[in-house]
Amino acid sequence: MKNRRSELASFFVVALLLFAVVGSAWANEDSLELYNSLSRIAAGDGDAALFGDLNAATDTLEWNGAERAEFKGNLRMLVVDSMEGSDDETTLFLVRDLDGTIYVLARPDGEDERYADLEDMIQDKMLFNLDVTTGSVGGESYQFARFVTRPERATLDAVFEWSIIAMLFFVMIGMGLTLTLKDFAVVFSKPWGVIIGEVLQFGIMPLVAVGLGYLMGFRQHYPFIYVGMILIAVTPGGVTSNLMTHYAKGDVALSVSLTSISTVLAIVFVPLILGAYASGIPEVTVPIGTIVQTIVVLVVVPLVIGMLIRGKWEEFAKRSVKFFSILGLIALLFLIITGVLSNLEKFADTERYGALFYTMVFLLTALGMVVGVVVPKIFGVNNFQTRAISIETGLRNSSLAMAMALLIQDAMGDFYSSLFFVSGIFGLAMYLAGLLAIKLYPVVLPVTEESA
Repeated sequence: MKNRRSELASFFVVALLLFAVVGSAWANEDSLELYNSLSRIAAGDGDAALFGDLNAATDTLEWNGAERAEFKGNLRMLVVDSMEGSDDETTLFLVRDLDGTIYVLARPDGEDERYADLEDMIQDKMLFNLDVTTGSVGGESYQFARFVTRPERATLDAVFEWSIIAMLFFVMIGMGLTLTLKDFAVVFSKPWGVIIGEVLQFGIMPLVAVGLGYLMGFRQHYPFIYVGMILIAVTPGGVTSNLMTHYAKGDVALSVSLTSISTVLAIVFVPLILGAYASGIPEVTVPIGTIVQTIVVLVVVPLVIGMLIRGKWEEFAKRSVKFFSILGLIALLFLIITGVLSNLEKFADTERYGALFYTMVFLLTALGMVVGVVVPKIFGVNNFQTRAISIETGLRNSSLAMAMALLIQDAMGDFYSSLFFVSGIFGLAMYLAGLLAIKLYPVVLPVTEESA
């Protein structure tokens, strides 16, 4: 438990970094509205003929006076699935600068190696070298761009992504080293605690996130914050919930089992719930395959490897736990610091991240703990187990959520890193909520030494 205390200190570092970068950049609201309106058209809400008109206009543009632009950004592809037609009529490619500026990509009629395999560029940040010009379509002015050279992925971005994958892979191996089949077998000795805990995790918590997102207007106005709330709500618990349960004098064995079981179930429920609750939002694309692949690579495979090592070389596994605890802290700090620094330009919109936002995030973790008390007590679960279920419901593995956010945000169209920001702020808020809960449990959930 001692090694896990380092997580608390690390999240105070998160707070300083996250709040320091707010206001460091600005967002191009006109381009955001353009992107959102084009996304709605792709979803069937609007004049689909505009896609064909924009593509047709690129053939008549005057490029002699075009300006040269070089920047890091994203390539996006919008497709009108509700209509049949040629690629030029139904598909639109956009280039987005990190400051939010949107350009309609002019594609050549013939083969051009600079434009080969455009869809493969969508999931990553790319370095663009473009000619940029302005044209009018339907009385509206648009910015158009064409490739001067083929876009390339930034080397540091690729290294950063692989570093995240490698570090968290080994961290999850470390988690596996602490687990045995007995941690999963507790479902037979404490079935009500496990069943209720998992229903709260994957059933109630996402509904709480959805409700808060609707009631506070984020579902309508800032959909990626809404999706970020669902992502952190459905992310399994981690060692933090086990640590807090220990300090709260709750059932640590049950807490560890709930964390272990929910971590395995995440491969099904994370993409399923995200896909279900984020469907119907034109601006949001849920990359189900990428999410499943991320969970398999970062969670399931290393967890199984760690457990196999524990089963064959138990003493080695026990001696290695301290090393992996330190590695976990390093990975967390690396993830937070580099993730924030590589997205400085994204954390500017104080309208998104104002008092209402921070209130919503805190309410999510706090309400999770409240529900985690009320529901178990309705079913007669004792206070010792209820403390564990409450903390397990309200606290999440925010490190895993932040890693997933950074790996899928570009593919989802989350250009403002809202998924990452929500996960990071939640990681701070859950510590505050957890400490408050520990102070209140002796009053609302008293336990005796015998029951513990």
